[in-house]
Amino acid sequence: MGFFDLFKRKKVEEPKSQEVVETTPVEVTEEPKSEEITADEVTTSTETPIVATPEPKEAEVVEEDDEEVDIEAERKELEEGLGKTKEGFFGRLKRAIAGRTTVDADVLDDLEEVLITSDVGVETTVKIINAIEERVARDKYMNTSELHDILRDEIAKLMEESHRSTEDFGIEVKEGLPYVMMVVGVNGAGKTTTIGKLAAKLTRAGRKVYIGAADTFRAAAIDQLAVWAERAGATMIRQDMGSDPASVAYDTLRSAVANGADVVLIDTAGRLHNKVGLMKELTKIRNVMSKVIPDAPHEVMLVLDGSTGQNAFEQAKQFTEATQVTSLTITKLDGTAKGGVVIGISDKFHIPVRYIGIGEGIDQLKMFDRKEFVRALFGDKK
Repeated sequence: MGFFDLFKRKKVEEPKSQEVVETTPVEVTEEPKSEEITADEVTTSTETPIVATPEPKEAEVVEEDDEEVDIEAERKELEEGLGKTKEGFFGRLKRAIAGRTTVDADVLDDLEEVLITSDVGVETTVKIINAIEERVARDKYMNTSELHDILRDEIAKLMEESHRSTEDFGIEVKEGLPYVMMVVGVNGAGKTTTIGKLAAKLTRAGRKVYIGAADTFRAAAIDQLAVWAERAGATMIRQDMGSDPASVAYDTLRSAVANGADVVLIDTAGRLHNKVGLMKELTKIRNVMSKVIPDAPHEVMLVLDGSTGQNAFEQAKQFTEATQVTSLTITKLDGTAKGGVVIGISDKFHIPVRYIGIGEGIDQLKMFDRKEFVRALFGDKK
């Protein structure tokens, strides 16, 4: 299935709020002086895993029926969300080729400037220009009206494919142990909002979701996550501010396993004070979670603010060096003309974009499909 479901969802009531569980911090030993930090630093308890009580009421399940979704309305929403990027990019492109009839060296120089100023990135821009030059050399002649379709094709080729089944909003939920996603990113990128929207999507699909508030360095982060958890109908595990993040992650997984959760979303601190400290912290959280579920986390999702343009590239560089990032979410694309960053980051880091945020609404977190993304920017192929 493509970017959009072929079926329309029934209107349901807002999921009922679930319990926010306060846990007693797991005792943590002091960290060794060496840089390597292992899961053995957390003293695990032999007691029965923490159970959220009373058992939260199950969220309403959204069932599919035979009524067709208004696909055009969905596409229009995506186009509107990327409107500023489209307007900025094509406005510059139109000015660059105005009065030209053929694609020559001057047109390519202007196109290069358009791509770079649209935050596509230097490396990706060079790839696109080289590909067009090869097409010109092969075909001997190319007019500017063809440039539109060629750009469309080359950009689509450069982005990593991330499309999965739309069931469970792209999360590969399996029977047995819960699917664990660790969410990373700097403060202000939209981590908490993304977790809340994703939790809401999953609970509406009938999945039991647990959220671990492992960003224990900011009280506001914990409180904001609690609001989203209640709104989404998810169960949140938290400890006092300043607690060991690995302890929160450990408690969350134990509770999730004991209560038959389907998905666990672990929030983490968004500090980039130094790469070594970040690496130690994330490595410790990963190792501790693997003591509860051997292959956890199943996914590490990096959330980036699309409106920051080139700064998003640097954040991606820092986090990919600090931990094994397996997917990306690009937020705030509706408020910026810098949506070209999606193209450049996907190409440079060879990491698929899982979701994009195109608005504040709970339903405005969208599964990313490169074909629909390109379609929203360029329209249907001529």
